[in-house]
Order: sequence, then C-alpha cells, then structure tokens
Amino acid sequence: MYFEQEPPEFLQKRLFYQGRVFAFEVNKLRLPKGVEGEWECVRHPGGALAVPITAEGKLVLVRQYRFALGGRLLEFPAGTLEVGETASFTVKRELEEEAGYRAKQWASLGKFPLAPGYSDEYIYAFLATDLEKLEHPVEQDEDEDMEVVLMSFREFQEAIASGVAIDAKTITSFFLACLHLKSNGLNPLGLKMNLDTDISFQD
Repeated sequence: MYFEQEPPEFLQKRLFYQGRVFAFEVNKLRLPKGVEGEWECVRHPGGALAVPITAEGKLVLVRQYRFALGGRLLEFPAGTLEVGETASFTVKRELEEEAGYRAKQWASLGKFPLAPGYSDEYIYAFLATDLEKLEHPVEQDEDEDMEVVLMSFREFQEAIASGVAIDAKTITSFFLACLHLKSNGLNPLGLKMNLDTDISFQD
C-alpha cells in the first residue's frame, strides 16, 4: 500500500501509558489543514497474519475467544510482532502455535492499516501453502483460547455473507489471497474463481 505521508505537527504530550503489548497516548497536534486539538492514539508494533490453504483446498482458521468483545471470532492465525522480529518470522511462529501447521511455501499479500482512526497498527498478510500438520504442536500461550476450524472457500464466503462473527483483518486477507491467486495465475488446488463480476468459488 502506498500513500503520501503527512504527519501532524506535534505540539504537546498530554498522556502516555505503556501496556503489555501496545502504548496509548493523547497528544495535542496540529493537522495538515491547520486544525489544532487533542487526539488519542494506540501505538502498536504491528501484526502478521497467515492465510493457510491445505492440499485439499481448505482454509485453516481458528475460532478464538476475544475478551474485549466477550465472545469468539473466526480468524486466520495471526499475532503481534515482538521486538526485533520481522513479519515473516512472526507469521511462521503464529501458524505453528495457533493452528499446529508449518508451511513450506509463503507469498506476501501486502500490508494494510487495521484501525487508522485511532491506531497506527499495520497487518502484514501472507499466503501459506504446502502445509504440514505438526505431529507435536507448539504449546499455545496461557491466555489463548481457540480451536482450529477447516473451511472450504465456499463455506467461508457463505460465513461472511451470513454474518458469522469474523474479524476485519481475516475478511480483508481472504480477498487479498483470492486476488493474489487470480493475478498470478495460480490455481494449484483446482479452485474455479471468477473475480471479474463477483466473488464465487466452486469446490
């Protein structure tokens, strides 16, 4: 993703809190159009996400408990970049920890801002194929509560359309993966895709 950087002018720091994963700050700023005010921002190191596809053409997802929403969401395996990590390193670790798979083939799907109205977090998305199910999966973090879910492209598309609880980064990355497969002429799983007029999948 490319866009022209126009950072606001920093005038005064009002509040700063460093949490376990990200920081929260309130600053007085002057925006490019000249308006001054106080704005809150979550400073986040970024996250990496995998769109894993099995040899049978199934998407590998997790249904994960999210305390902020008080419920479970359907998501692709993803995690926060730790200090000194690259996105490609993080995403491989998270695929093993959360889903119990290792991928031999990786392709970048690009990056996108997750919630630019209040955060500087970017998600780095990757397509993961040629999967190997780990005989001894890596132990999950103590605070993680999730189960692995396998879905066909059609099943996942229908889940989106029917309003199943799915987070935004997962839906965005799903369509990025579809566009990547089409633009690169890749169809190793025998999926029939028509992205010219609509999004449709046939198993």
